[in-house]
Amino acid sequence: MAIRTTHRSRLAGAALAVTTGLVCTLSAQPAGADEPAARHCVLDAPSGQQRCFGTFTEAVDRATDGRVTDAPATPGAAVTSPGFRAKMSAPATKADVGAAGDVVQGTFFTDPGFAGDTLTISGPELCEKDGWVNWQYDLGDDWKNRISSVQPWGNCAIWLYPEPNLGGDRDGPFAENTADVGQMMNDRTQSIGFS
Repeated sequence: MAIRTTHRSRLAGAALAVTTGLVCTLSAQPAGADEPAARHCVLDAPSGQQRCFGTFTEAVDRATDGRVTDAPATPGAAVTSPGFRAKMSAPATKADVGAAGDVVQGTFFTDPGFAGDTLTISGPELCEKDGWVNWQYDLGDDWKNRISSVQPWGNCAIWLYPEPNLGGDRDGPFAENTADVGQMMNDRTQSIGFS
């Protein structure tokens, strides 16, 4: 799976692109009798590493570098938890990020209503809210055409695109938890822009 990361500076007007290969490892997941267990993955965009877990709690712990260790086991429960939202929204400013590293920028769900498999993407900085797409991610084959609901984090709004490299007619911005991205982009996303 390959990801292309682009950061646009409104001052420089230049784009920086990094293409990396990703490695996905799975931790042990208990399989239900009727359906397979959901897969909860974390993508560290700067390093290009993807790791998948059996619970949402484990994925959030990894995505936040241990800052949030008590996330609910299911993403649906996390959506209704105000304490979880507050913890995920931190750090609130660029000064808070400092040397701490990655910022969770968004979580993506394969089913409407914040259900199914999840992909949580972290990037190097908070979004700037400057009218530009600050960070861009091309999804790998295992995530293309699967997104049905989204949660933005890290001061970001999410734009969804039906083609790689932010191509095609985009939909968004999704600036709040969105339980259904709508017919235009449901199961059609191939790249994501964070602004």
